Amino acid sequence: MEILKQRILKDGKGIGTSILKVDSFLNHQIDIDLMEKLGQEFYEHFKGKKVTKILTIEASGIAIAAFVAKAFNVPLVFAKKVVSKNLEGEILTSSVQSYTKGLIYLINVSKKFITEGDNVLLIDDFLANGSALLGLADIVKQGGAHLVGAGIAIEKSFQPGRQRANDMGIDVYSLACIESIDDNNIKFKEY
Repeated sequence: MEILKQRILKDGKGIGTSILKVDSFLNHQIDIDLMEKLGQEFYEHFKGKKVTKILTIEASGIAIAAFVAKAFNVPLVFAKKVVSKNLEGEILTSSVQSYTKGLIYLINVSKKFITEGDNVLLIDDFLANGSALLGLADIVKQGGAHLVGAGIAIEKSFQPGRQRANDMGIDVYSLACIESIDDNNIKFKEY
């Protein structure tokens, strides 16, 4: 998606060879107009999949996922990284390692929100090692729902996330694929 690539080049910041900061428009301060365009692009790609739920992980994926859910006119569910006292009933859980924080989280979703008969689309801001994506896919499987695919805003193609998703049979659609980062020299890859 050209508009996202241009925004990454304009406002993104490469740090070393593995970190891309996009906090000025995607995952700290949020450009609402851009999020709406990303949501519409994911809708156009997955609209034939009869999506009934959007699933993401807190916190950075929520903004994009909200616009995708709006485009599909379906509920947005987000996996919580901390068990909350207000989670009740059966809980679906999976272990996820954060690439940027280096922490392992046990993500949680109330089973009543991911159920048999649901066609779930995963949405996230980044795909790096694939831990979050595979954890969300595990939640979908535990709930007995059908995973229709995953929409990713920015994929770091030089990391194993896409291959791990492909190995699991997950249809991944990424809007901007980063081939390499060398400080502020960011190169894109096309699939």
